[in-house]
Amino acid sequence: MNVNFSLKHVPAALLVVFLSVAGAWAQGGAAPAGPAATKIVALDVRGAIQATAEGKEALIELQSKFAPKQTELQNMQKQMEDITSRLQNGAATLSDEEKSTLQRQSDLLGREFQRAQDDAQEEYTAATQDIVDRIGRKMLDVVDRYARENGVGMVLDSSVQGGSLLYRSAQMDITTDIVHLYDQAYPIKPAAATAPASHAPAKPATPPQR
Repeated sequence: MNVNFSLKHVPAALLVVFLSVAGAWAQGGAAPAGPAATKIVALDVRGAIQATAEGKEALIELQSKFAPKQTELQNMQKQMEDITSRLQNGAATLSDEEKSTLQRQSDLLGREFQRAQDDAQEEYTAATQDIVDRIGRKMLDVVDRYARENGVGMVLDSSVQGGSLLYRSAQMDITTDIVHLYDQAYPIKPAAATAPASHAPAKPATPPQR
């Protein structure tokens, strides 16, 4: 199971708002409070969400929550590897019945492993989506304020794979600024800020090749 903090499923509706801040102003009938909105800038939305203090805290909590499930999957994988090793090492000594029994055990365990892995991945994806939704929607307000104060008319999401953004200069990337402003606007509680950050994800468990 892959328990890396993945932001591949940022809601499409969320990205649309990021991509057209000026359009939101026009619909609301309000003009930007700062300079004329003529600038086009780039924002790594996924990277920004992950880089916020709230995002880092959420990563620690998510890894801690799924650590027992990952350990369970790794134990199941180890059992399958042991059975495979017994079949290979005993190819010339095991009876046909013993080989058949071990093979059935391996097949059954493999199916159980795949179901458990799929369920865990689905749950993990849903939990990650909740984090993206929570932080991303608040980040919209931060981006809107930044755009109004800095004459930005359009914000391009540089984290979208397969997008049309072919080049961006360092001067037009506002990711660091947005992360800084977000942390100011939505600081995490002191107790959460001092939580240990040593929950490194274990090696993902994958079914052995048969």
